[in-house]
Amino acid sequence: MIGNPKVIDYLNFLLGGELAARDQYFIHSEMYAEWHYGKLYDRISHEMEDETLHAQAIIRRILMLGGTPKMSVDTINIGTTVPEMLQLDLNLEYQVQKHLKDGIAICEEVHDYVTREMLVEQLKDTEEDHTHWLEQQLRLIDMIGLPNYLQSQMAEVSPNLV
Repeated sequence: MIGNPKVIDYLNFLLGGELAARDQYFIHSEMYAEWHYGKLYDRISHEMEDETLHAQAIIRRILMLGGTPKMSVDTINIGTTVPEMLQLDLNLEYQVQKHLKDGIAICEEVHDYVTREMLVEQLKDTEEDHTHWLEQQLRLIDMIGLPNYLQSQMAEVSPNLV
């Protein structure tokens, strides 16, 4: 199937963002594991897996449309403290939301409703799962203070994961 070049190009742009999100979450999750914040490790590791699945779906769609996936990764931002890491991840999710909405508009413009639906599902996951959870964590830090928040996130990370 030959897809619209505008959609394929934009999907490659989105792919770079998903790969950057995956890598940023991967590094942050490993930092949480090192610091024994097992609960944060578990959640951010889960987010990394979600971003990998998003990237995989985009790659498969690009291939189906007759394009070639471009594996160039956007810039990643690595924090040095838990609040900074959470904020950087939230900033990334806000950026992903904007880009997905722009991609949905492009798909509507060229009547590619199948790709549009895929992007709508990714947007839903981004807004209802990733973004909402990160906002909750930053709000918790404000409400209970950083030391209490960090204590609540402590847990051992499974030895086979570290």
